[in-house]
Amino acid sequence: MHTVAIIPARGGSKGLPGKNIHPVAGRPLIAWTIMQARGAQSVDRVVVSTDDAAIAAVARRYGAEVVERPPELSGDSATSESAILHTLESIGGGGAAEPELVVFLQATSPLRLPGDIDRAVAAFVEEGADSLISVTRADDLTIWEESEGGWRSVNFDWRQRGMRQDRPPQYIENGSIYLFRPGVLRKGGNRIGERLAVYRMEFWQTWEIDSLEEVPLVEFFLQSKGLAVPDAGDTEPST
Repeated sequence: MHTVAIIPARGGSKGLPGKNIHPVAGRPLIAWTIMQARGAQSVDRVVVSTDDAAIAAVARRYGAEVVERPPELSGDSATSESAILHTLESIGGGGAAEPELVVFLQATSPLRLPGDIDRAVAAFVEEGADSLISVTRADDLTIWEESEGGWRSVNFDWRQRGMRQDRPPQYIENGSIYLFRPGVLRKGGNRIGERLAVYRMEFWQTWEIDSLEEVPLVEFFLQSKGLAVPDAGDTEPST
């Protein structure tokens, strides 16, 4: 199955300026996701969609192809779906066949174990899905929502709280891995289709980088889980 990994990475970021190339455990943030995609046996091409020259230079240095994203798809209101559609159109020129599967990876979620992408693709195929999301189990997460009338419990009944172990398992969409067939995105404008599969990951893999405060937390997991080790032939520094 011809598979393309697409990593959208625009230059603008208000929470952490230059976020996608901010140093994380000795490398630019986006480098971790590019390395993980290139290391997946099920991925044939790795493409970064960006409007930023510095991000493009880092992406090429780590072996990804680059698609230049136009300004109208690079603002705060631009969706990942629009960037992916543009990328598919761009790489499909010259008579190239459209990929059968898109692996959409967020550069801000670098805590993937070796084999996560391949195992997600295998689950996608085995379940006959048209889309897949990665999730982590929320074992003891009780969510409350504030509304005009006060507060209400969302994922449990505060009147009958019961034992944590007796609640049905609930999962967080962790944003690390998305898979879908291009036709799903073209038809519905959404990364999720009618036949959804899930790939379960560890809870610590839920963490992502959106602010400076989250950088040392992600670095801790990269290092403590043995992920901050250079691949063969990687000349970038590691910590």
